[in-house]
Amino acid sequence: MSNEAEGRFPWRGTRPYNSLSAQIVREFGGRVQKVSIDAGFTCPNRDGTTGRGGCTYCNNDAFNPLYCTPEKSITEQILQGISFHRRRYRRSVGYLAYFQAYTNSYESVDKLEILYNEALAVEGVKGLVIGTRPDCVNDDILELFASISEKSWLLVEYGIESCYNKTLRRVNRGHSFEESESAVRATSSRGIRTGAHLIFGLPGESREEMLAQASILSDLPLDTIKFHQLQIVRGTRMEKEYNDEPGQFDLFNWDEYRDFVISFAELLNPAIAIDRFTGEAPPAMIIAPRWNMKRTDSLIVEIEKRMEERETWQGRLCGK
Repeated sequence: MSNEAEGRFPWRGTRPYNSLSAQIVREFGGRVQKVSIDAGFTCPNRDGTTGRGGCTYCNNDAFNPLYCTPEKSITEQILQGISFHRRRYRRSVGYLAYFQAYTNSYESVDKLEILYNEALAVEGVKGLVIGTRPDCVNDDILELFASISEKSWLLVEYGIESCYNKTLRRVNRGHSFEESESAVRATSSRGIRTGAHLIFGLPGESREEMLAQASILSDLPLDTIKFHQLQIVRGTRMEKEYNDEPGQFDLFNWDEYRDFVISFAELLNPAIAIDRFTGEAPPAMIIAPRWNMKRTDSLIVEIEKRMEERETWQGRLCGK
């Protein structure tokens, strides 16, 4: 590889992509683990505000840890999550309270402030990660985020999922890409760390269309990005669609996906830190694709190895 790929990347790292976890280690002096929270929120495309039934691919049970239930207080969930992660990652120097389930800004500002402050008050919590939708923020909520970010580490993650309105309609997302762009710009303009989720393999999208999203997102003021492969999960509307008409879906096998996300990373703005490359759900809940692979950490090792084989790195083809 070139000298650039040997350690002189713009993100000051030796890995062939701009790793959010490496950024956090540099900032805090060690590993900081996310602890998931289910604060009992819902979504506007579930309660009838913009639709019913939620996103066709969504079943929150597929990624909520067992300790994470809204019947418990925020504090209880965090303490149980810390106990779980201490057994798994003994060297963590702190924790980020991750408001993960459903839409975590879909409430009044006063209620949100109480919930966020409760999480920040737990010993060991260094900051917040708030997962939400681009149609569920307004000026008052953004000002609340800004006030938190002045005192604590904060990342606001938007479920963009796709840059194509045809796809967003197809999966009953309930918002447009234009709303995603507006929310990202409004959040970033207030000095708040801003992230995005993107799903690869949604029905109706060609792989060329998926890849073209790299340049679209590279022009947005994003700090982080998280990639998920589409998984057909039990208990979702998409499970029925897949069973009825599997030909509508072009799901990745592992080798295809590994090479696809590397090609995407090559085109992606190197200033955007990659939070994760793959989604992870309990194997018993996955209908397809069933990769029968190892843990996420092992998948990342395989991606990095393949990037080295291809002599490439994040942003190598950005703007070309």
